[in-house]
Amino acid sequence: MSITDTLLSGQLLFATLVIGSLYALVALGLNLLYGTLRLLDVAHGDLVMLGAYGAFWLFTLAGLSPLLALPLLALAGALFGYALYRGLFKRLLQTSRAPQRLEANSLLMFFGLSILIQNLAAQFFTVTPRAYRYLDDVWRVGSVAMTGNRLVALAIATSLCIAVTLFLRFHVFGLALRAVIQRRDAAHIVGVNVERVQAVSFQLGFASAAVAGGLISMLEQFSPFSGFPFTIAAFVVVILGGLGNLFAGLVSAFLLAGIETYGVALTSPNLRSVLLYGTFVAALLLFPQGLLGRRLTR
Repeated sequence: MSITDTLLSGQLLFATLVIGSLYALVALGLNLLYGTLRLLDVAHGDLVMLGAYGAFWLFTLAGLSPLLALPLLALAGALFGYALYRGLFKRLLQTSRAPQRLEANSLLMFFGLSILIQNLAAQFFTVTPRAYRYLDDVWRVGSVAMTGNRLVALAIATSLCIAVTLFLRFHVFGLALRAVIQRRDAAHIVGVNVERVQAVSFQLGFASAAVAGGLISMLEQFSPFSGFPFTIAAFVVVILGGLGNLFAGLVSAFLLAGIETYGVALTSPNLRSVLLYGTFVAALLLFPQGLLGRRLTR
């Protein structure tokens, strides 16, 4: 296949849309956590991994459809996030006033949490990769082959991202959340309940990661250590999109997915990690304020 045929491939475009929608959903929670609380959640991908295991065990042991399991995964993720906020991170937010100190402390705490989650998952689930078949019938539209699970994942992930974006733009609580992201002190002065916004951000961020894991479990195999690439992808999306700009984050997710998908097609599948981490480094060096995000002024 020539380079032109590769770039015009409908199959690669479909793969880019599926991967981009999932990256956007994963990055959604990370953006909310860092935007409202300034916490560097390097364990975010591990929440995706737990969501994948949750869908897997509900399907294999209880025969519950992964699609019906998504609300349960979202509820479990939200409860886990609220418990962590009340039991661990609320105290950190009260004791770490300086933003630089808060980010450094949260990075260490989430790193420890990531190691703990990975090793507990390996202990209880073993390190053997897991996978299952669901909605894997192939549908063809012209020359593009699409499986049912990928179509469903694309539809659900994109719909959830758009719904959250509209919620933040038009709902009163969504506007309060955006206010905390943009000007935390000013939001507190005008009467926004900052603590409540922080708690909801934790719950929404963890719930979205768990749902993303449930969708990803239908598409590919996973293990206790498969969450880290999703953490990196989420950070790239947040960096490129700009802090708190969820619409730009959605666009950045598809951009990252395109770089990964077309880059692998033009080079080698063995370079997928190189493309992902290379994009991460380039985003940090070239676009620290965001490729599509608005620059903040002091």
